[in-house]
Amino acid sequence: MSDNTLGRRGLLRTAVAGAALLPVAGAVPTAAADEPRPQPPGGGTETAFTWLGNSGWRIEGDGHTVLFDPYLTRFPTHGFDASTPLTVATDVVDRHIGEPDLVLVSHSHWDHFNDVPYIAKSRGVQVVGTATTCHLLRAMGVAPAQLIVVKGGEVLDFGGYTVRVVASLHSRNATHRYWAPGTLTAPPAAPPATIGELVEGDTLAFQVRIGDGPSTLLTGASDFVEHTHAGLRPDVAMIAVESTARITHRYVPRLLQALDFPRTVVPVHWDTFETPLADPAVQDPGMDLDGLLAQVRQLSPRTRLIRPEHLGTLRLKA
Repeated sequence: MSDNTLGRRGLLRTAVAGAALLPVAGAVPTAAADEPRPQPPGGGTETAFTWLGNSGWRIEGDGHTVLFDPYLTRFPTHGFDASTPLTVATDVVDRHIGEPDLVLVSHSHWDHFNDVPYIAKSRGVQVVGTATTCHLLRAMGVAPAQLIVVKGGEVLDFGGYTVRVVASLHSRNATHRYWAPGTLTAPPAAPPATIGELVEGDTLAFQVRIGDGPSTLLTGASDFVEHTHAGLRPDVAMIAVESTARITHRYVPRLLQALDFPRTVVPVHWDTFETPLADPAVQDPGMDLDGLLAQVRQLSPRTRLIRPEHLGTLRLKA
């Protein structure tokens, strides 16, 4: 089987800024892997995807900028200690978010939500998220007019780009429990101050398309609802990597089948997200990146795999 990982020479309708793509560690290429597969010429709106680490992206095209799960501060939590204080590295955030039109939040755990209140207040930008996400933002001083509460199933047209909201699930641990579970029915009495106070509050995925550019599914956790994902058929799927324990039943095979085997897959949420964003991405040993890549190669050999690099930009067309 040829190695279909997208590296320096296998660019599927893609331009790469600043050595954004790396060949997958441990891959054993064959002679066929040295040449990219023939592809029809790309068309439509070019969309730029800059990886902000973890599951975060800055998405740009046609003068629009959308952020997804922008967590750039990346502070140490000493083994996910729930009492770890929240903090925001405003200089880092300001340097890398551009001028966003919209922020999408998959769920409210700190490594997806932490920097969103600052971004919303400093830029006056709207945020799309669950009721829990929006209650937390209200408690942290974000104006109600900036908040768009969704549940899944909505298709939001912002003029020039669309966002399809997809009901999804968070991954579970070995005892089938969530970390920091819970939902909120109202803003908390005091602003959250620790990572443990940022409860999950249900999980969403989003499918974003700018103009007639690629349809891109963005995920923030390694579980999903099959019937809400069936029929999405994204051009690009940013798939959260599961843990090496593989708690989610047949996660990769089921997801690939539900999405009708996307043309391009980009694994996310596999890096150690307590290292500075300016440093190269380091694989978290507890995340099964190699397993996801191997399963995609086996189950969907025509799919291209792109392993992103911190702050690397992928420029894709539909």
